[in-house]
Amino acid sequence: MSEVLELGKKAKKASLKLANVSTEIKNFALNAMADALIANNKEIIDANKKDLEEGERRKISKALMDRLLLDETRIEGMAKGLREVAFLKDPIGEVVKGWKLPNELEILQTRVPLGVIGLIYEARPNVTVDAAGLCVKAGNVVILRGGSVAINSNLVLTKIISEAATKAGLPENCIQSIETTDRAAVTELMRMHEYVDVLIPRGGASLIQSVVENSTVPVIKTGVGNCHIYADKAADLEMAKKIAINAKCQRPGVCNAAETLLVHKDIAKEFLPRILKGLQERNVEIFGCPVTKSIYSSVEEATELDWATEYLDLKIAVKVVESLEGAITHIQKYGTNHSEAIVTEDYSAAKRFTEEVDAAAVYVNASTRFTDGGEYGLGAEVGISTQKLHARGPMGLEALTSTKYVAYGEGQIRS
Repeated sequence: MSEVLELGKKAKKASLKLANVSTEIKNFALNAMADALIANNKEIIDANKKDLEEGERRKISKALMDRLLLDETRIEGMAKGLREVAFLKDPIGEVVKGWKLPNELEILQTRVPLGVIGLIYEARPNVTVDAAGLCVKAGNVVILRGGSVAINSNLVLTKIISEAATKAGLPENCIQSIETTDRAAVTELMRMHEYVDVLIPRGGASLIQSVVENSTVPVIKTGVGNCHIYADKAADLEMAKKIAINAKCQRPGVCNAAETLLVHKDIAKEFLPRILKGLQERNVEIFGCPVTKSIYSSVEEATELDWATEYLDLKIAVKVVESLEGAITHIQKYGTNHSEAIVTEDYSAAKRFTEEVDAAAVYVNASTRFTDGGEYGLGAEVGISTQKLHARGPMGLEALTSTKYVAYGEGQIRS
């Protein structure tokens, strides 16, 4: 029996038990998992050092190295995230709605776990803990498959939190990781519809597209973020500068960072020198359209590829557009339905932007960096869904549930 098939069988068995574990035990386990992370931080950091060395050998970008890094502060952050999830309301068993039929049959729609969730992700070991905590609280078993560059960190994190969860009263094997880095394991996981109820890929466009195209298990698309900031002709220029710099520079290696800046032609001559100088002072490499380059010559010329690229790095594409409609058209063509922002003092422009831009999160006068479960008050998140079925946007606890209809009768039969 292959490793992945064995994990799947164990997960399915565990899911039948975990679905009925009380909120008290789940919360106790989450806090125990948090305690275990703090108690074993040296072991985690030592494992992470091996991954950082491998990352340097592979010459991955500084932004991705930042995503890979674990230190005491970040471990404490992961532990805090687990405690916050424990504090959140348990969605399982919640009655979404109920009604009584004319024949006195009472119908209740109630929240239930999805079952077994397979999570495929890349170089962010904190996802291991965030996803496990959310899945457990929502009554789901999780099979984790992290990227090869973070394999040592992911495996030690899984071992620590899984052991703590089991000791605290959760079913054995409710948190598991695929240990092999062989890509064939991912293919096998994608075909295990008998044991896995849903797959959530979290990473770059190629990973997500591969899972969508090859999986026989239902997939929730997450993560790819070609996000835009549009500075409208009615923008407060200082506000637009602050928002654009935050959206690009605050943490460039994450999916809600801005990758393209669109600027209305009426403010371009005044605004572009101001914002581009600010970006360059923060070591951002800029790729501009011909109009941008004519106004601010010290930028690289943008190609068609730049408009469609999720850099995940200190790089940004800049385009001057003729109108609000031009900005919306550009976003419709190149955006990935993740997070989009307009900076404007014009209510009508803001209203049109929010109505016509198709994205999981749309902002008026705020940074795209807020698209995050924690920032939205949802606790940790398992990812940002960019599709429309089942869940959209930051996926907190409710997004990891389904519903069932429970009907209470007194002998009613259908005529």
